[in-house]
Amino acid sequence: MTRDPKLRLLDMLSACEAITSYLQRVGSDEDMMFDAIRVRLIEIGEAAKDVPQSVFAGEPSIPWAEIIRMRDSLAHRYFDTSRTIIWVTARDDIPELEAAVRRIVAQYSIS
Repeated sequence: MTRDPKLRLLDMLSACEAITSYLQRVGSDEDMMFDAIRVRLIEIGEAAKDVPQSVFAGEPSIPWAEIIRMRDSLAHRYFDTSRTIIWVTARDDIPELEAAVRRIVAQYSIS
């Protein structure tokens, strides 16, 4: 049973916030942080699968299909996961994604 799309957007937002929090933990165990971020990226992609694509239409700069494909890759090809891609995604892409999801949530009066 899939969750309500509104709840999935909030799941995405929560995962983005968690990743941002992890990145601020200077001196943390790098392996543990990598694993934690990877799991949160999987959560984001899984949640995105359950949101109708029409909801994302107002944020065309976000590569929604790539987010879902990344989830599939991280979940099924975890031994091939590039640490660099995880770090760059977390550092460079998550802030933009979080802002977009916040705008969508605000637009749909989701709380």
